[in-house]
Amino acid sequence: MGQGEASARGTSMEGDCLSCIKYLMFIFNFFIFLGGGFLLGVGIWVLVDPTGFREIVAVNPLLFTGVYAILIMGGMLFLLGFLGCCGAIRENKCLLLFFFMLILIIFLAELAMAILAFIFREHLTRDYFTKELKAHYQGTNSTDVFTSTWNAIMTTFDCCGVNSAEDFDDQSLFRLVNHSRLVPEVCCQRNDLMMSKEECLKGIMPIRNKGCYSAVVDYFETYIYMAGALAIVVLTIELFAMVFAMCLFRGIQ
Repeated sequence: MGQGEASARGTSMEGDCLSCIKYLMFIFNFFIFLGGGFLLGVGIWVLVDPTGFREIVAVNPLLFTGVYAILIMGGMLFLLGFLGCCGAIRENKCLLLFFFMLILIIFLAELAMAILAFIFREHLTRDYFTKELKAHYQGTNSTDVFTSTWNAIMTTFDCCGVNSAEDFDDQSLFRLVNHSRLVPEVCCQRNDLMMSKEECLKGIMPIRNKGCYSAVVDYFETYIYMAGALAIVVLTIELFAMVFAMCLFRGIQ
């Protein structure tokens, strides 16, 4: 009699625990679903917006790439949240297993990217970017992806070259292609200083003289610790999501 009651209590506690995990997982994935839907909506709105924002994005490689990154991330989060919600509330083992596998793939991909970033960290040095800029930057060639990307960076961060305008010396491809100019036109696109564009292009005194490497580092410096903390939080959430999914998967009869 005592063993039967203990067994019943154990079964009841196990059921309550599974029920708690189920609803926690549903709530957690519902917010993921909403977040993914929001990112998808923003990305789609930017691509189909009739007011002209689409054209601005199209001519800026950084924004163009960012929009599709938002769409991909939003789509993955949307699918992930949907699978998690349906698998939890319906107690569907197939959906839970698929959810677990998808989370695992994302987790391993993030881990692989972190390892690759560590291995190829020397490709993010000032000297590497300077060498690449001198070898490939052409100036105003809008059909060249490398040149267009650098023009967008210099415009966005109000800078010139990697270190300064002196990067465009006689050994650079830019000077070989543009014999009459000492600096790119993008380094002279400001109207708040009393200097003509012609004087700037002749290298008398470039309007934008701050290097882009320092400008970008200064801009993102305040976000580095935030990004690191966010990455740790995301990885922790993914681990808990996998644990919850597997516990619910094993607990479903």
